[in-house]
Amino acid sequence: MNLTSSRRTFVKSLAAGGAFAGLGLWQQPVWALTSPGQPTALSGTEFNLTIDAMTVDFTGNRRTAMAINGSIPGPLLRWREGDTVTLRVRNRLPQDTSIHWHGILLPANMDGVPGFSFAGIAPDGMYEYRFKVKQSGTYWYHSHSAFQEQLGVYGALIIDPKEPESFAYDRDYVVFLSDWTDESPARVLAKLKKRSDYYNRGRRTLGDFIDDVADNGWTETVSERWAWAKMNMSPTDLADISGATYTYLLNGQAPDGNWTGLFQPGERIRLRLINGSAMSYFDFRIPGLKLTVVAADGQNVEPVQADEVRLAVAETLDVIVEPDGSQDAYTLFAQSMDRSGYARGTLAVRDGLQAPVPAPDPRPELTMEDMGHGDHSAHGQAAAPAQSDDPHAGHGDMNHDAMNSDQRDHAAMGHGPSGAMQAHPASETDNPLVDMQTMMPVAKLDDPGIGLRDNGRRVLTYADLRSSFTDPDGREPTRTIELHLTGHMERFAWSFDGIPFADAEPIRLKYGERVRFVLVNDTMMHHPIHLHGLWSDLEDEHGNFQVRKHTIDMPPGAKRSYRVTADALGRWAYHCHMLMHMDLGMFREVRVEE
Repeated sequence: MNLTSSRRTFVKSLAAGGAFAGLGLWQQPVWALTSPGQPTALSGTEFNLTIDAMTVDFTGNRRTAMAINGSIPGPLLRWREGDTVTLRVRNRLPQDTSIHWHGILLPANMDGVPGFSFAGIAPDGMYEYRFKVKQSGTYWYHSHSAFQEQLGVYGALIIDPKEPESFAYDRDYVVFLSDWTDESPARVLAKLKKRSDYYNRGRRTLGDFIDDVADNGWTETVSERWAWAKMNMSPTDLADISGATYTYLLNGQAPDGNWTGLFQPGERIRLRLINGSAMSYFDFRIPGLKLTVVAADGQNVEPVQADEVRLAVAETLDVIVEPDGSQDAYTLFAQSMDRSGYARGTLAVRDGLQAPVPAPDPRPELTMEDMGHGDHSAHGQAAAPAQSDDPHAGHGDMNHDAMNSDQRDHAAMGHGPSGAMQAHPASETDNPLVDMQTMMPVAKLDDPGIGLRDNGRRVLTYADLRSSFTDPDGREPTRTIELHLTGHMERFAWSFDGIPFADAEPIRLKYGERVRFVLVNDTMMHHPIHLHGLWSDLEDEHGNFQVRKHTIDMPPGAKRSYRVTADALGRWAYHCHMLMHMDLGMFREVRVEE
């Protein structure tokens, strides 16, 4: 039976919990989910979810969206580690649908990816998901069918741990970030296929050229423009889809909706930040408050303090903030990476209050260094990874297993002389789906990122994230699989190694083996790479375990490695979580076999 928690019911249960606190029982914090704009919270072990069409108005125009149980985001699902949960998902749409439990460890036929171990949910059909909950933390769920995620089929998922957590807090809010367009997603994609910079309202002008000549001289300016032109790219192309069509939402509210979470001065507030957008990176901060990061992708990390955090698509971060009573209201500010818009909400001591909303930062521009073609000593970045001594290593076999073990480990961990060039798979050569290659990629783990460097704020980086536990596997990988993230901006085509999903062979893992994945981003765009069903244990530049995640952000010009234990049999999706990049081919199947 689903349990829907109202504020009044919860206050009663909290009082009861307080009565038992003196007996040494664990007292849960305030679960503040029923404020305006927060979804209904469903808890227990059995859940009934219905996906249907719904009329919405985020922009002053009525549009048809898709919703779960009549809300966007869908209901917040609250499970408990160790329980077995049953979720009956009914489809009231005229087309097939699905639900994927993002980052959750479960049997392959419960993962919710149509065409793999699951046929999808037909119109008027129902699918029963049932599995044991093996983890805890902050996660989310969404459709894995067509563009339904863009249309509203998503929601937050929170799993309470068996044991009390190592950090204390008094109040708990989900901050779910997403993007909405009044256009049909198919129309948006059609525009991008015709002109990939259709939504880029920051294209450089003749005036910019004149200014650059005045500042840098004619020769340098023309040379720089020609370099970008040869790659069919623009340094202002930071997001495929911008605020020109997107409205950015916080807990389903547009900026003028001003979602508000209440607090009392002196409380420690846990904010569960979820980037559930289809195509948008968000830079999140709360002017006047420090963010203490305590978890990433549902897994606890050593606490680290920051002023600002970047959330790639599909990532989650848990932060704790402590308003001291000096202000009655604080703005939750999440600007898009291209600065074309923002989502916002408020923390306040009572409804109706708001704090000043910052102006978006200046629109950043990409540099040749960002593309992996420049001076990698800047921003404290590591030396360029070494190329194999064998000029043919890494070519031919798409998993790059042609390299011997020493060469693989050497290259994967970024060791070697500075200035070595990156090898590329043969399938990228003369490939009409590949418009650039990164020649000197680096890990960039301690780089705040495009638009966040030297902004006067302490910005969280991947180098700051360290799991609060040691490597749960402990074994060294026995082989390395290197994949290149490839694309062609003018054609708006995306792939791994220049091979779209339709033409790609599955990546085959043997059950129980430990494998190192190495990703090289040969494009000018960020790509959040998500492997279903298995954890991704990110390494530092020296090959040491750093942080466990389910989604690895890959900035332009980056090379990053992580370990995977193939401990779940079945067919698993492996893809970029930018919805349209995935749809157009940056997708592979990973098969874990006996």
